Amino acid sequence: MYYLMNRMFFLLTLGTLCFGTVHAQSVIKSADISFVFASKDVEGTIGGFQSESAVDLEQLANSQFTGSVTVESLSTGNFLRDWSLKSSKYFDKDEYPDIRFQSTKIIEQDNGILVSGDLKIKNTSREISINFQREGKKLTGTTAVYSSDFGIDIKKKREDNLVEITIILMLE
Repeated sequence: MYYLMNRMFFLLTLGTLCFGTVHAQSVIKSADISFVFASKDVEGTIGGFQSESAVDLEQLANSQFTGSVTVESLSTGNFLRDWSLKSSKYFDKDEYPDIRFQSTKIIEQDNGILVSGDLKIKNTSREISINFQREGKKLTGTTAVYSSDFGIDIKKKREDNLVEITIILMLE
């Protein structure tokens, strides 16, 4: 009897240790991505979102943000401007159909989550950081990039190529 009780206690303890540390990882089920070309006050959206992300809100170190959007889906509400932006002069959708992001570091902060990683537009990768706020299963992130850093020179001066980006992710 003593042996059986010790064995049960051991199994219960082992089970608690093994399964008690398992955290549910969420996947991103949808994303709404909008942007503003600051110097031109031009707003738009981009879609075609695909993600291989795994988000563990309890242990962020176990998370990974990986995804892409399609240049073809870029929309500013002006057909001619969209056509021009998608052309070889700017985003070159035929040669570079996707914009990709891969996280390299995720840090929980007092005011949210900081996700750093590599953003690849055309054939250029740059490290960026996205500040996310969490509301339940919704993550809202903001960042800013200069399109000229990716070979997309809308204006001549770098500071005039600022693009402010907002990302709303819905987790399952």
